[in-house]
Amino acid sequence: MAHHGNTPAAWTGVLVILVGFVVGGLGLVIGNWPMFWVGVVIGVLGPVVGKVMQRMGLGAEQVPASRH
Repeated sequence: MAHHGNTPAAWTGVLVILVGFVVGGLGLVIGNWPMFWVGVVIGVLGPVVGKVMQRMGLGAEQVPASRH
């Protein structure tokens, strides 16, 4: 069954990345460099959060590779 990324792990990872992008973008626009770097760190944590949630069972089921 195709899930196309519609899992809690995928949505949470994307949401964390989006928050990081917004925080970093605001920091860049207003010239607040610490805020920019906080946004960068938040954005980098998004895939980590998604992977942890996937390992907790909130991601897509692994499909075994077929051998031809």
